[in-house]
Amino acid sequence: MSDAVTAAASASESAPQLPPASPTGRRGLWVQAGVLAATVGLVAAFRDRLPDFGAMWGAARRAEPGWLAVVVLGVAGSMGAFARLQRRLLRIGGLRISLRRAFAVTYAGNALSTTLPAGPALSVVYTFRQFRRSGASARLATAVILLGGVITTTAYTVIGLAALIAAPHSRTPALAALGGSAVLIAAVAAAALRADVRARVAALGRRVLAHRRIAPYAERLWEGRLVLRPSRRDWSALIALAVMNWVFDILALNAAVLAVDLDLAPQAVVLAYFAAQAAGSALPVLPGGLGAIESSMAASLVAFGAALTSAGAAVGIYRLVSYWAVVAVGWLAWLLLHEGPRLSKDARRRLAACGDALLRGCSSLVPVPYSMASGAQGTESRRG
Repeated sequence: MSDAVTAAASASESAPQLPPASPTGRRGLWVQAGVLAATVGLVAAFRDRLPDFGAMWGAARRAEPGWLAVVVLGVAGSMGAFARLQRRLLRIGGLRISLRRAFAVTYAGNALSTTLPAGPALSVVYTFRQFRRSGASARLATAVILLGGVITTTAYTVIGLAALIAAPHSRTPALAALGGSAVLIAAVAAAALRADVRARVAALGRRVLAHRRIAPYAERLWEGRLVLRPSRRDWSALIALAVMNWVFDILALNAAVLAVDLDLAPQAVVLAYFAAQAAGSALPVLPGGLGAIESSMAASLVAFGAALTSAGAAVGIYRLVSYWAVVAVGWLAWLLLHEGPRLSKDARRRLAACGDALLRGCSSLVPVPYSMASGAQGTESRRG
């Protein structure tokens, strides 16, 4: 997250200056090449223990078409919810952009993030510049990226904790951890009633916020509240969209599981989803978490009682849509938005027509929260 904010702030000369992002360049390429070589070696060494890919392909071919359609709808809904969230934040800051442009920026940024070295940082720089070209100030573009990340990360955490509590095997340790946290917070709150303790805590907080690695981001958060002042209706819409962003993606995985006729409890699928997300985050050098997400997701499904072949087929279906199809749409959106080498007029016309139809279809798949629809008129009237 810190690299993302740094990249956003340094993308324009008019943006607030933050410390430069950590170098990745050639070193990142070498690390990725090393991880890829190690992965190939492990596959070769343990090929006898891997599932039969022919059997997995057969299971995928027999998948229920109705559930396959739900997978596509779920992934489109997830991407659309995030695009609407960023668009809503821009409107709160006084800038109105079309829904199709918001979708194009979201898909293009995702393609950069999941396919290139140092992709997340590059994606944020790209998104920042697209917001600037749409008319956002540097401060507004930075605030939208930062606050959007905070809201979606918070929703991710809450949904993950809810899944841990819902699952019988993880409920006790999850509740124990939450109970311990509640006791600690209560103890800190009780201690804060003393004036000397409050003074010490305030002094410690000031020292932490003044740290050279933390101060720039604390400043960005403070500045963000000056350009983004969501109303209660705005907050309800933002929270709903952040939750939808994750829930739709989880529903897509569950639909893939059902498509291959696996009988697993919903909470098991949710836990497998979060285990895969954690594995992908633990190996950020892998573009889009390739390999780490698939293997950890399949292993988690097997641990909850799925057959290895069926689990592999379900994961393959889900990743085919949620990664490869989304990346393909993203690079098409990048071509539509990019101002680089110019295509012929006819080629641009056809590409624009194709991309426009595709993005229109994606945007039509996302339901709009009532609070968002009912508050759209009032929000759009606030222009900076």
